[in-house]
Amino acid sequence: MISPDDPTHLEPLTILDEPDQRDIQYLEDTLDEYNMAHTGITDGRRLAIILRDGHNDIIAGLNGWTWGCTCEIKTLWVHEQWRGKGLGTRLMTAAIAEARTRGAAQMVLSTHSFQAPDFYRRLGFEPVGCVEDYPLGYQSIYLRKWL
Repeated sequence: MISPDDPTHLEPLTILDEPDQRDIQYLEDTLDEYNMAHTGITDGRRLAIILRDGHNDIIAGLNGWTWGCTCEIKTLWVHEQWRGKGLGTRLMTAAIAEARTRGAAQMVLSTHSFQAPDFYRRLGFEPVGCVEDYPLGYQSIYLRKWL
């Protein structure tokens, strides 16, 4: 590693549309290490729930993590042909139960106004923040549920 005291030997910045997933994992892991070192909270765990059909294809799933008495859901997806059949509710119910088992007192997530804010409200989530025009003409909505 080049010394931070001599940044003249750094490579130029690289902007990527499709970064190597190992590089992304490295960034996430080193940020997690920093967060744990500075907060003293070291109970972080990933959370994924995957639902497959009889052909082993993923038809629904979610991922996120628990850390410091909070569960954050980063992604919830249900295949279009399987929507409206209760799979999203099933996934979220399982995630809520697992979050409680891990000691989480709250759950947080973000969605867009064109995605599923009403779905999350029916599960007891309440809006705590909103960014207008993200994307243009829509909203990004941040929600929380006390467990």
